[in-house]
Amino acid sequence: MNIWSEYSDGRLTVMLAGELDHHGAKTTVTAISDAIDSKLPRDLILDMTKLTFMDSSGIAVIIRTYKKMRDSGGRMYIENPQPQPLKVLDASGIDRMIPIAAKREVTT
Repeated sequence: MNIWSEYSDGRLTVMLAGELDHHGAKTTVTAISDAIDSKLPRDLILDMTKLTFMDSSGIAVIIRTYKKMRDSGGRMYIENPQPQPLKVLDASGIDRMIPIAAKREVTT
């Protein structure tokens, strides 16, 4: 699991790459929490472009992150989930709490 972030104009974008399962969940929560604490963003984007696998541990990471942002008055969004993580997100119904956006590539 690889995690990195970018911050600009009150928006923290956290990129996840690899597999988010029970082995990496605690490290992921800590890394995201530390980034939130250091930047105090208004918005947090969880970018899943490079996340290839996620299980229910990933849902727990997302919910903890959502609660941290909500408690600080911020907002959270999920972007670009790949097919397998998207299935887990859909099954969880998390889109009722957190907006999920997928960027579509235009091919000609």
